[in-house]
Amino acid sequence: QVQLVESGGGLVQPGGSLRLSCAASGFTLDYYAIGWFRQAPGKEREGVSCISSSDGTIYYANSVKGRFTISRNNAKNTVYLQMNSLKPEDTAVYYCAARKYYCSSTGGDYWGQGTQVTVSS
Repeated sequence: QVQLVESGGGLVQPGGSLRLSCAASGFTLDYYAIGWFRQAPGKEREGVSCISSSDGTIYYANSVKGRFTISRNNAKNTVYLQMNSLKPEDTAVYYCAARKYYCSSTGGDYWGQGTQVTVSS
């Protein structure tokens, strides 16, 4: 069964950090680009970051550049999103999506169920 499972979300104070994980099962991530997306209440889903499989090209939304870092560990079939200097506006449900080879702003063929990130004092 093909599955993506996010974990690592939670409640954190402004300026804090979290590391999200996206673990794949039922398929290997070696040939897939993995994107992180988020959706806040009342807002459209937006792309946060993506790492391709072909050449490891990485993309970040302007709003998270310099604060978030995406990485992949193919041996563990997992992609990570390290989030530092978190702001209240980062509050959202975060999803990972897998797409063959290349990143896409529309997502992927497989989606996780999401993990809640809340930044609040």
